[in-house]
Amino acid sequence: MRIITLDDFIDTYAKLKQRGLGFISSKFKISKIKRAKTAFNHKDINSSNWWIIPEIRKRWNKMVTGKENIDFVNFVMANHLKDQSNLRMLSLGSGNCATELQFASFNNFQEIICCDISDILLKNAEKEAHANQFNNIKFIIQDANTYVFDDNYFDIVYFRASLHHFKQVDQLIGKRVKNGLKDNGLLIIDEYVGPNRIQFPKHQIKAINKALNIIPKRYRRRFMLNAHKNRVFGSGIIRMKIADPSECIESERIIPVIHKNFEKVFEAPYGGNILMTTLKDISHHFIELDTEKEKVLKSLFELEDDYLVTNDSDFIFGIYQK
Repeated sequence: MRIITLDDFIDTYAKLKQRGLGFISSKFKISKIKRAKTAFNHKDINSSNWWIIPEIRKRWNKMVTGKENIDFVNFVMANHLKDQSNLRMLSLGSGNCATELQFASFNNFQEIICCDISDILLKNAEKEAHANQFNNIKFIIQDANTYVFDDNYFDIVYFRASLHHFKQVDQLIGKRVKNGLKDNGLLIIDEYVGPNRIQFPKHQIKAINKALNIIPKRYRRRFMLNAHKNRVFGSGIIRMKIADPSECIESERIIPVIHKNFEKVFEAPYGGNILMTTLKDISHHFIELDTEKEKVLKSLFELEDDYLVTNDSDFIFGIYQK
């Protein structure tokens, strides 16, 4: 476990430049809930993370659905929910509700409930739902940890990049979610399931720096900073707890707990062990590609693929049945 690292200071300075002093000062609120809320309660966030790269999204699709142009939602609808109707779905920690709104566009759903602490994101999602005349989706501004399940009510409980923010995963998955699902109900996750508090082992940090060295210096200039990304040291535990007390609090327990309580219907790892950290703050260079950038990404993909041969994936898309 790393207490404090050089990356902590670099990341804090980057956040200051990208999000402003108000964002940094918000991290010193006494309330853990309020500190966690500040991490997400923004309609527009200036950042440069791996998910903004189109080729990364194509890679995820290929690794999960088998085809670059078929995303997770359309894969689920075509292969697991195609002939079902009047479905009820609960999304805990729904954030901007991007995929939940996508699910709502299918008439298979009678009700989709999005629950999140971020009022700004939910209000924005609600406006989008009204604009698209989606009458089957509603939004609850609430700490998802306190959501009260009705027994045997939901056909689907869904977590997208949110389950790793919950503590007491055993209680949540093994009791609350399980009881809230109908007898044949599904748990669907799209999640980071790697080391708690992103405390990567030394061999993973070494592999990340090997990947970073593949990238030419001109593509390692940090987003909105006059500085280059030359080495990764890993995140310190103190900054992780200050920045967001809920971040990856029990992430490495997610898969064991799910496997203990549910039957696996479908499960697909899609990496992230190397690419997420390597491309953090420099992803903007790879939104539009030329021949050189394509070769760089290809080399990064190959390096992560080699790493995944002997290491468990940090990200998983899974469908599990009660």
